[in-house]
Amino acid sequence: MPTDSASFPLKGGKIMGLLTVLLVAAAGPPIIDMHLHARAAKYTGENPMPMCAPFKVMPRSDPKNGVLEGMEMNVPPCDHPIAAATTDEAVLKDTIREMEANNIFGVVSGEPAMIERWVAASRRFMPAIDYRLPGTPGQRHVAPKSAEQLRALHRAGKLTVIGEVMAQYEGVAVDDPRMDELWALAVELDVPVAIHMGPGEPGQPYSNGYRAELTDPLRLEPVLRKYPKLRLSLMHAAYPMADRLRMLLFNYPHVYAEIGSIVYTEPRPAFYAFLKEVVDAGYGDRILFGSDQMIWPGVITPSVRVIQDAPFLSEAQKRDILYNNAARFLRLTKAEIDRHHGR
Repeated sequence: MPTDSASFPLKGGKIMGLLTVLLVAAAGPPIIDMHLHARAAKYTGENPMPMCAPFKVMPRSDPKNGVLEGMEMNVPPCDHPIAAATTDEAVLKDTIREMEANNIFGVVSGEPAMIERWVAASRRFMPAIDYRLPGTPGQRHVAPKSAEQLRALHRAGKLTVIGEVMAQYEGVAVDDPRMDELWALAVELDVPVAIHMGPGEPGQPYSNGYRAELTDPLRLEPVLRKYPKLRLSLMHAAYPMADRLRMLLFNYPHVYAEIGSIVYTEPRPAFYAFLKEVVDAGYGDRILFGSDQMIWPGVITPSVRVIQDAPFLSEAQKRDILYNNAARFLRLTKAEIDRHHGR
């Protein structure tokens, strides 16, 4: 049974309908989180480190010992570290709790079986799928997906977004010919794609195929020229390449940028400078809110507050980033938008 109050049927209706409207109103206007993950509690291994929102010390290390200072397991990395959920059930339950508290509806990606469980638990979730290329090492928690698997999910109404696409973690550029099957399929199905283009983890290039240089958003130009109907969201907004992101957004007006993880991990002055540059250039209507919640549900509320507290954003711009832009990008129906607003 769905756990969120806004999803219960209005049997007999007026009292329940009024209660639903009051509960939604109490949580504030709706928010769309474009970047949630359905993850097992131990997907990073045993005893996952706490998360900071933001980091207090950007990680540094000495090659002699390889220890990332500021991220040691036995020392709190910030004043108020956010603990990871300890069970799979807690990851789901605590994520829903955070979503209800902020009136969030979210695109959640992961493996099909877990996505099905999460979507069954709450109508606040919109199903997506993690994707990596067949035949590449990829991420241990992401199985390769065939075109037929994606078509089947789409036929069943279980594919709101293809993504997170993990090519950057595999060392595969967006314009690599191996990506063509994905781009062509997304256009065929008319399903948007969300691809990782931005920071990974400190030191990650030494442990897998991740390459920082593949963050460059202008590498998408040959892809967008070849597939002009491709609906694309850049996860992590190609941070920190604001100038090159602006160039891409100007020339390809159907591309959107999503701010997952950088919204809470980066020091506020740095993130605000990046966001302000993009907004001041006129692209506030193509920025998508995302938290990149994995196994730390407590990062969701701080992520929302970073946007709500931004002194340079008008109320209209905040609503665009937190809801309106995503509703347009996802092509939500009037009925879906009305449900999100408790109408």
